[in-house]
Amino acid sequence: MGKIVFYEDKNFQGRCYECSSDCPDLHSYFTRCNSIRVESGCWVLYERPNYMGYQYILTRGEYPDHQQWMGFNDSIKSCRMIKNVYGNVYKLRIYERPDFGGQMVEHTEDCPSVQEALKLREVHSCVVMDGAWAFYEQPNYRGRQYFLERGDYRQPTDWGATSPVVGSFRRITDF
Repeated sequence: MGKIVFYEDKNFQGRCYECSSDCPDLHSYFTRCNSIRVESGCWVLYERPNYMGYQYILTRGEYPDHQQWMGFNDSIKSCRMIKNVYGNVYKLRIYERPDFGGQMVEHTEDCPSVQEALKLREVHSCVVMDGAWAFYEQPNYRGRQYFLERGDYRQPTDWGATSPVVGSFRRITDF
């Protein structure tokens, strides 16, 4: 069971809303989101309703302003609790071509630089075999984030990306 609290203003001020389940449309509970407390669980927040737009992956902790979760703005309109973060097995396969073509690399650990570690500039498809993962556009876990759970991703749009650029990735764990 997870619990997250959204606040309209920075530093946990203003109107707030507690949530403990997936919510496809948060707009009726608050108009903007400038701070968050994740009391339990791991969450994916989305900039737009129905799990669309920029994604932000948050684990337990306090986020006193939207820059703390690498937010591009104060818009959070939907959220989902990540359910596959309690095991200790993580495995994904990334491919240099769409539909699982070309070179394949299997990975079980965090990767701060895809280009340095795997000699790939782009990831065109992926299979998450175990665990939950976050892809980042830039090295060192920066830039736009993308949430991936167990399943097949035949092309970057399947994980919500508009391009195949993946600079880093890491396991999502509930510490």
